[in-house]
Amino acid sequence: MATEKTERLAVLIDADNTQASIVDGLLAEIAKYGTASVRRIYGDWTSQALRGWKEVLLEHSIQPIQQFGYTRGKNATDSAMIIDAMDLLYTGKFDGFCIVSSDSDFTKLASRIRESGLLVYGFGEKKTPSPFVSACDKFIYTEVLREKTSESDVIKKKTTAELKKDTRLVRLLRNAVESASDEAGWAHLATVGGTIAKQSPEFDPRNYGYGKLYELVKATKLFDLDERPVSDGHSKSIYLKDKRRKQ
Repeated sequence: MATEKTERLAVLIDADNTQASIVDGLLAEIAKYGTASVRRIYGDWTSQALRGWKEVLLEHSIQPIQQFGYTRGKNATDSAMIIDAMDLLYTGKFDGFCIVSSDSDFTKLASRIRESGLLVYGFGEKKTPSPFVSACDKFIYTEVLREKTSESDVIKKKTTAELKKDTRLVRLLRNAVESASDEAGWAHLATVGGTIAKQSPEFDPRNYGYGKLYELVKATKLFDLDERPVSDGHSKSIYLKDKRRKQ
């Protein structure tokens, strides 16, 4: 039996714009998409500001790349990351890149990597400028990756009323269901999820306090849900239909 191919990923972290508290969640998230064959983090390691990162690098086998800030007001770290990324891209050994930063300076880099046919996963805080977010195939907000050390760190589930008031979310879900639906209006949940990912790289049910797309869709109460058995007899496929659609 042929083994399933595992995507080889290059992980590049901007230490100046990323908190060390996300490292466990970050690497666990990246493992969903492939193997982090290269793990590099960039910054001025003589700075006390990066002390938190220094304590976790060895544990997670992340290679620190020293970059002195030669000129005040200029981000030498970004330049070093971009140069390394292009060098790695030209090796042809990788299937995708994980760019960890909240800095819009990586927008062009993400676009260039995608032009080469590779996947780009972006990771950054919710303050990340939209051009960088849109340049990635998928973008994960790091707020959902932080270790939950207190109740305030937990992203609370939005209520049904709050979800319905989120016009962008409602429009995104309804458009995806409409695009993926059959003649009767039913759409396979997995197909809906794929459609949403193409339209909105930053979409993630966890941003609304829900672990799965199914849980979020169900909470909106905007769709009829139908669980159908599949041929193996052990699992089920979930379909949904806009409640506004007539039978």
